[in-house]
Formats: sequence, C-alpha cells, structure tokens
Amino acid sequence: MTTKQTAARTPTPAQRAYEAKRAAKAGMSLEKWLDSKQRGRKAEQLARLKAAEAAKPLKKPGLFARLIERAQRPLGASATTARTPPR
Repeated sequence: MTTKQTAARTPTPAQRAYEAKRAAKAGMSLEKWLDSKQRGRKAEQLARLKAAEAAKPLKKPGLFARLIERAQRPLGASATTARTPPR
C-alpha cells in the first residue's frame, strides 16, 4: 500500500479535525461525511473505468464476418474499391 492510501484510512488528528469542520459546515456527522467522501471516490473511480472501457478500439472483424461482407459485394468489384466508402 502507498502512504496516500494509508493516510486515507487512518487520518491524523489534524486531518480528523479538518474533516470534522467540513462535516459540521455541511450539517453532517463526521462518520457520515467520511462515508459520503468514500462513496464519491468509488463513483469517480467507476466513472473513470467506464470511460476507459468506452475508449477501447473496436475489434477487427473475424473470418466469417469478412467472408460474409465479401459475399455481399458485387462480383466485378475489386478488393480496393470495395473497402473504400462510397463518395
């Protein structure tokens, strides 16, 4: 574990006092405040994972998909013109 993760789990007395002030300002108890911060971190991490998954490149078509695509092309079409999009 890194020191950053350890610090997040066991805050120093000064950090607890700071978080207690923030919790009081928000009208929550300290435990409720810390729980909401933890839930926010988890939600942010989940959103980052979803964004990274959405950014993955598309999978190359397999053998059968390429064969079916080729079978649907007209007979006289050359390989280079069939792959380029129509203008």
